[in-house]
Amino acid sequence: MTVVRLMRIRRNVIDSIKGFLRRRGFADRTPFKGFLRDARGVIHVGAHVGQERERYSQYRLNVLWVEPLPEHFAMLERNIAPFPGQRAIQCLVTDKDDAEYAFHVTSNAGGSSSILPLDMHKDIWPEVTTTRTITLPSKTLPTALREHDVDASAYDVLVMDTQGSELLVLMGAAPLLQGFRYIKAEAADFEAYTGCCQLSQVESYLASHGFREHARNVIAQHPGGGRYFDIVFKRTDP
Repeated sequence: MTVVRLMRIRRNVIDSIKGFLRRRGFADRTPFKGFLRDARGVIHVGAHVGQERERYSQYRLNVLWVEPLPEHFAMLERNIAPFPGQRAIQCLVTDKDDAEYAFHVTSNAGGSSSILPLDMHKDIWPEVTTTRTITLPSKTLPTALREHDVDASAYDVLVMDTQGSELLVLMGAAPLLQGFRYIKAEAADFEAYTGCCQLSQVESYLASHGFREHARNVIAQHPGGGRYFDIVFKRTDP
């Protein structure tokens, strides 16, 4: 048996072990990564094209993806098709039903698109620009779920990546918040987008609904000292 073949077998064995550990939750023991281990399902608002689909699948989670951009939604549906228990709805989620928003589509394959204009975001990622603006209608999360016959009780984790409008999503979802055990949000402590919610506002609002910070991860730093975070909040009241 050649050395190359032995190394290939060794790599396959290691990959199999890692996959087994991930599926059982042993690879995600840190608070930030491990909160999905005991979850029933995830509502992911701001899906883009479903980059986290494989990770959710490792935990055998039911997933509802919510994405407003038509071109992203079409790719999202193709991407999640192989994963049982994952479905998607096309919707812009805010705190208002039937409102119309200017939605700013960005040059990084739409990854920074938002209802809010870019602001200090440009100081960290100067290559990201707005390429076009379209008008989209909005729904609150309860309305979106009801209109698509989604049983909210099947999901106990809310993930938001809506580029500065996370507080609007939370405010519109207020009737549903007590059904979530964990809420994960991307938030900055500076004005990344004009008029965006900042970390302190998200923390305050979730605290008023019985959630406290569970874990955080710094994902970017502003030259002036501000930071971007991924933060997981855990419901503390019964």
